[in-house]
Amino acid sequence: MNCEILATCSALGYLEGDTYHKEADCLDSVKDLIRYLRHEDDSRDVRQQLGAGQILQNDLLHIVIQHGQDRALFDACIRLMVNLTQPAMLCFGKVPDDPVFRHHFLEVTSHLQAYKEAFASERVFGILSETLYNLLQLDWEQRQEEDNLLIERILLLVRNVLHVPADPCEEKKVDDDASVHDRLLWAIHMSGFDDLVKFLASAQSEQQWSMHVLEIISLMFRDQTPESLVSAGHARSTEEKQRDSEELESLRQKEHAEKRSRTFQRGTRHSRFGGSYVVKGLKSIGDKDVIYHRTLYNFKNYTHDVGKAVRRVPKRNRQALECRDKRRSALNVRLFLREFCVDFLENCYNHLMHIVKESLIREQAQQHDETYYLWALSFFMAFNRGNGFRADLVSETMSIRSFHFIERNITNYYEIMLLDRKDTTSWSRRMHLALKAYQELLLTVNEMDRSQDESIKQSSSVIKSNIFYLMEYREIFLTLLRKYDETRQPLSYLKDLVESTHLFLRMLERFCKGRNNLIVQKKKVRRKRSKGEKKPSTSEPTPEVLAETWRIVEEELKGTGFQLSESLTESIVPFDATSETPLEEQRVEAMVRVQDALLARLGPEALGFLRAAREVWPDGDVFGSADVEPEEELELLKQILHANLPRSTPPEPVVEDDDDGAEFEEEELESVQVSETEFKFLDFIKRFACSSIVRPYILLLKSYSKNSPHTNHCIARMLHRLAVDLKMDGLLFQLSVFSLFNKILSDPAAAAYKELVTFAKYVLNRFFSLAAQNDKAYVELLFWKNTRAVNEMTEGYSKEGEKKPTWTEEEEEELRKLYEEHHQSDVPDIVETLLPLLSSTRTRRQVVAQLVHLGLVDNSKELKKQKKGTRIVLWTEEQEHELQMLFEEYKDSDDVLGNILKKITAKRSRARVVDKLLSMGLVSERRELYKKRSRNAQGKSSGKGMTEEEFLAELTQDFPGESVDRDDEEDESEESEGEEEEAEHEGEESPNGIRRSQSFHSTAERRPDVGTVVNSLRQEGLSGPLLWLQNCLNVTAHHREEDGFSQPVPLVPLTEANEEAMDNKHFKKLLRKLGLRAPANEQETFWRIPAKISTSQLRSAAAALSPREDEPKGAEEQERSRSPTAEPQEEEAVSGEQRAQALRALLLTRKRKHHNSKHTGTVCFATHCSHNAVFTEDDSTIAMEANTNSDADSDREDISAPVKRRRKMVLIDDEEDEINDSV
Repeated sequence: MNCEILATCSALGYLEGDTYHKEADCLDSVKDLIRYLRHEDDSRDVRQQLGAGQILQNDLLHIVIQHGQDRALFDACIRLMVNLTQPAMLCFGKVPDDPVFRHHFLEVTSHLQAYKEAFASERVFGILSETLYNLLQLDWEQRQEEDNLLIERILLLVRNVLHVPADPCEEKKVDDDASVHDRLLWAIHMSGFDDLVKFLASAQSEQQWSMHVLEIISLMFRDQTPESLVSAGHARSTEEKQRDSEELESLRQKEHAEKRSRTFQRGTRHSRFGGSYVVKGLKSIGDKDVIYHRTLYNFKNYTHDVGKAVRRVPKRNRQALECRDKRRSALNVRLFLREFCVDFLENCYNHLMHIVKESLIREQAQQHDETYYLWALSFFMAFNRGNGFRADLVSETMSIRSFHFIERNITNYYEIMLLDRKDTTSWSRRMHLALKAYQELLLTVNEMDRSQDESIKQSSSVIKSNIFYLMEYREIFLTLLRKYDETRQPLSYLKDLVESTHLFLRMLERFCKGRNNLIVQKKKVRRKRSKGEKKPSTSEPTPEVLAETWRIVEEELKGTGFQLSESLTESIVPFDATSETPLEEQRVEAMVRVQDALLARLGPEALGFLRAAREVWPDGDVFGSADVEPEEELELLKQILHANLPRSTPPEPVVEDDDDGAEFEEEELESVQVSETEFKFLDFIKRFACSSIVRPYILLLKSYSKNSPHTNHCIARMLHRLAVDLKMDGLLFQLSVFSLFNKILSDPAAAAYKELVTFAKYVLNRFFSLAAQNDKAYVELLFWKNTRAVNEMTEGYSKEGEKKPTWTEEEEEELRKLYEEHHQSDVPDIVETLLPLLSSTRTRRQVVAQLVHLGLVDNSKELKKQKKGTRIVLWTEEQEHELQMLFEEYKDSDDVLGNILKKITAKRSRARVVDKLLSMGLVSERRELYKKRSRNAQGKSSGKGMTEEEFLAELTQDFPGESVDRDDEEDESEESEGEEEEAEHEGEESPNGIRRSQSFHSTAERRPDVGTVVNSLRQEGLSGPLLWLQNCLNVTAHHREEDGFSQPVPLVPLTEANEEAMDNKHFKKLLRKLGLRAPANEQETFWRIPAKISTSQLRSAAAALSPREDEPKGAEEQERSRSPTAEPQEEEAVSGEQRAQALRALLLTRKRKHHNSKHTGTVCFATHCSHNAVFTEDDSTIAMEANTNSDADSDREDISAPVKRRRKMVLIDDEEDEINDSV
């Protein structure tokens, strides 16, 4: 020991008997030791010298016990002991790789273990408990900073002592025997320190110590399991006794089998000469046969590898080591810990976990402190399940937020584990801890389902609907199984993962059984092409090359009979829902892909793209009608091959000097598309049918003798789902799997694994049945296979493009009989008549092809369905030239688009003509094609030669719904395109300068046809759906007011009456007039309330759906009599504008009179005419303060601005009147 350190230690004092006598400069000596520790070197020499001198055991603890009344000395000793008991991992940063520093690390650890044994004393913890109790008794006003520091140091000291690892070589304790850790826990219990810990966990005023308390509790229960604590003090149950007897019987059978094997190995008579045998057909090193020098009983285990040195496995390929096993503590310790758990759950758990969670979310805790939270969640929720489950005791952690928090941590741990290869073990353990917490949440939800309380069952149903809806929670186990790495993650992790997957699938299957359809969320990540990439440029093919290409493609398609393989059909995806590319552009891109396949002379691929695109875009028959014949498909492909399609030019390559910048750009080019889809449980199980998921299960099955019966059941159930439910038993046709099955079948204790034995026999029988038909099955055993290889192995190997016949003899006979019965009848389409009568589901194309194959019809053209035609979207050069000439002719007319549609030769929809005009550059934006008002209409709108009723009629014509009505009358098949145009019209300015979107809230009330449609729907008996629609609009308006933001809201009809109404043509017309949006594409199912509609607009639309009485005509005539009749010639333009604004206000008044009856007072404003027009309360007040319950900003934009101009005119009129009077 260093001389200075030795002199300092000697100046502390000395022990005489049981009394410790301190020296005069004891306090200064303690402070010197603290200073020495602060300046120690990397080998921690001062710490090692103090540990070797046993300063803590012989001096510091006695000073604390006997001289605790000296506050300064007590504080200094606590501070020094906190430093001395600091974990070795914190002192060295990690376990050193250098042998010298590894020796220092082990020395410090041994000293810490000696400190822990010295702390296992009731006297020490009695002093600590008493001091901590006195400090906690102080109020916050009386507590000083030194008091808070001492509280924290005492908690840190207890945490450090509990953290010291056990020394199994020194202790060598068995279960139910008291270890050093058990004696330390008993000292904590006897001193009452555990009660102080529970007080700190539950006290509202002691929240700052929450993380320290959680660390102490987790270290107290370090060696315990919830199951052992639950069963402490209780007699063994019948189930436990049966499980133990089964284990003993399994061990007895193994022992008996080994004894019989040893007996057979010995000969019947003793002989020094065991015999030598020549093994025929088995060559040795040379050309001669092997000579075997042992008894024949061991020959079946003979191998050439006997005597060879075992090859050393590289460190990077070694299997991950398991964590140390749990041990069972002494009974009195388990009983005390059990009572602690019960009290903690009832009084502390929810409060403490809430505080810790908030600290973790706000990043107020230290690094890796979330591991204590995850441990506490899994441990105490498991104890609650076993000890008479009560949902209210763990309500804080039983929420969707907990699922999200744990799922995020699992993902984070896995990503860091891949990056930080040096500390893989630590990250793997943290990931295992998070998985255990996730598993416990699922177990608790499953336990809530069994509760007798209906409210708890309802809560469980809500939680399950959320975790099954979101893709992150639903596919986490798929991802973890695929990413399992046995070199990084131990078998215990795989065991918990397999059991959690089994539980999740069982809950999901039970959840799906009670529902006809389940809608879930689906996400896709779209990775765009980076700017640095550039597609290779292709030259234009010559007509000769196109002709030769078409000849080859045509021969290939006719040779295959226009039939495509299933693998080719499934691999073609013409539409990307995650793309930000508009739907129309994706349709053109699909056409380009068909053309590219034709140019590459890939006939089946081009035909597959065409049919897949037809399913995605059935409207308009752009890619042919649904029942198009093969000959028409051939003609359509020829048109596409020779068409001049617009191709997007690749961007210029950008040279990136900074690699980090390029990576950042790649990340920016990723987008996530969220959609909804119907969930099918069997389709979800199909995603487990791959070798990357089967391998972890087989790896865990190899340790079947060490696994629990439940673990083996989980493995067998998953393999049963794949082999039996999905009929994918070919996935298990692998040599290593069969070797494992052979080991299970030959196990002496096979009776204990009945489920595994039965399943192994089933798989082997299936394989040998297949091997009798497929000679290559034995070769397939050497490889892991995917689903395609399994199908080829079981169903037969087929070439690309071939398709096996799918009609059985019974089905052919059924089709023949049905055709003979109905072909003489006068039905317009015999194929449509036969389709519903067939026992199996068939498409029209399959039935037609089979009728031709059976010879019942000569040609498929005889069964051709009447259709409108292909109406391909391509434009020829002559059509483009004709469109350009028509545009030049009518570009100055009032209705450019209408005249073009009337005169164009090839009839097309309004939307396609507009798109073509935009792509040709003839117009820059859509509103240039809107119908202009005539000059007479403009003159009337200014107030000249126009009565009030004519002005009102003109005022109610120009609304977004007008285009919808026009589209409905012209072409009902273009509804979605008309709605897109409608959405664009709403945001643009009308000729009078007022934005249409600003006046949307009064649209429903201004238009008389809205009321007409509502009345007609009520007469049809749709009052219920109208009330439902009105309620949806009001609820959405209320929510948008509360949330402060808007998003599209789908209208989901939950009753049969509402569903029928959504299919009603007039009801849909009403929805469009109200501004609601139909499903934009195939990914949407329901109508939606657009996000751009404000709360005032929603309420106005809802008010328009209310039944209202006819307005009295007398009031209308009275109002009409008040309108101005003449005006001076010199102020004609100004007064016309003023009159238009006044009459608009009058229109608002009449339509909103019943909403604003509470307004009082009168406001007068005048126009410059022969006499002033006065508007009373019922018009002007409402014009200025219309719809006070609606959105203030919307009203201010829509109404207040015209009123300000009117007020300005009032002042001008008053001044002119005064001047005239004076004159």
